[in-house]
Amino acid sequence: MAAAGLRKGNARLPPEVNRVLYVRNLPFNISSEEMYDIFGKYGAIRQIRLGNAKDTRGTAYVVYEDIYDAKNAVDHLSGFNVANRYLIVLYYQPAKMSKKSDVKKEDEITRLQEKYGIGSKTPGPGSTD
Repeated sequence: MAAAGLRKGNARLPPEVNRVLYVRNLPFNISSEEMYDIFGKYGAIRQIRLGNAKDTRGTAYVVYEDIYDAKNAVDHLSGFNVANRYLIVLYYQPAKMSKKSDVKKEDEITRLQEKYGIGSKTPGPGSTD
């Protein structure tokens, strides 16, 4: 009954709030079971994805069944100490994530163009290529 009252009071959540959380600064050796123990205290979890590639180690995605459980987890677990590391728990924002990868791709393309002497300019009329 108290939970239903809490949800009615929070009918308008900020737009960035969603069920998917992005977690950073995790210990590299944390297990899925430990993640379920830590994040499961705040509600039913649909999925946890731990990063295992070199550039994604120490990160995870946690998907909750309910948006209010995700909000509760962010409120309580941001700054939580796990194995002498303070967790950074954020709402997953696909627009921001894709912008970061787009910038990396553009930088890589520019670097390769300079390396091989290829410009983005197309030859104009009258050029002898």
